Amino acid sequence: MSIILGLESSCDDSAAALVTSERRILAQAVVGQTQEHQPYGGVVPEIAARAHVEILPALIERVLSDAKLSVHDVDAVAATAGPGLIGGVMVALLAGKGLALAAGKPLLAVNHLEGHALSPRLVDPDLGFPYLLLLVSGGHCQLLEVRGVGDYRRLATTIDDATGEAFDKAAKLLGLGYPGGPAIEELGKSGDPRAVPLPRPLVGSREPHFSFAGLKSAVQRAVISGGYRPEDIAASFQQAVVDCLVDRTALALGKTDAPSLVVAGGAAANQAIRNALALLANRQGRRFAVPPTWLCTDNAAMIAWAGAERLASGLTDSLDVPARARWPLDETAEKVRGAGVKA
Repeated sequence: MSIILGLESSCDDSAAALVTSERRILAQAVVGQTQEHQPYGGVVPEIAARAHVEILPALIERVLSDAKLSVHDVDAVAATAGPGLIGGVMVALLAGKGLALAAGKPLLAVNHLEGHALSPRLVDPDLGFPYLLLLVSGGHCQLLEVRGVGDYRRLATTIDDATGEAFDKAAKLLGLGYPGGPAIEELGKSGDPRAVPLPRPLVGSREPHFSFAGLKSAVQRAVISGGYRPEDIAASFQQAVVDCLVDRTALALGKTDAPSLVVAGGAAANQAIRNALALLANRQGRRFAVPPTWLCTDNAAMIAWAGAERLASGLTDSLDVPARARWPLDETAEKVRGAGVKA
């Protein structure tokens, strides 16, 4: 059994965790920065980076104390090395390098997206490779065939906004708080998902990718019109996103023989998204897996687990490994029109 110390600081959550190769979480801690960023309606990179510097050292001490261990007792240190806000990414990575050097332990530079991709296997030992992953978060919306640790084939990505990004922008248009996903979901519970005629970009198209920019613009027009209740706009927007995700995922399922469909990432905490994709998997005769809600949002347990999987595969990193703002899981995938940093 190996014990991995995981560190995460790629966006606005500072986190540390201790996870074993036998899927035991010995200790974990997450501190968010929602209050710091709420006045701006989104994450301010400089504020986030400074907060990570202040918060992360105490979290590392806390998890080691909770587990009654020292850094010399761990077998490796796993730290997010990207992608993300570069100032934040550097905090966890530099802390990880320092701890690894001081304790003489291997360093595991983890791709944050790989943390999400492998997170279902932390709680589901029966989930084997390959599987189709719908990765939906604030910065990413991708369909990936997960063939093994470090082995990914991208089938689709967003050509503009990510799912979580679209939720945040729609919430801002409705005057709701940040983060937008939970706010939209809560307001939408009392709304009619059929009340507002909103578009479903690319639904029915043979193009494999996602698009949410047009949907966001339609929400803006609906708000400005004054003709709809906010709760109806929220419910209709959420339903439109669900319909887009289901349609695109169904198209991808037709291109892979992977026996399982997995959804992960922050937007996977949305219950409507979970339920719709579970129904799709059932119709397609595929096994469905989704991590618990706490494992969908940014956390260090998934980074530690990805580190454990990489360590078992002999994939360690040197202390000069760089922090990366952009880091696709499938380096060979072609960029799509409008994809930019999300490709």
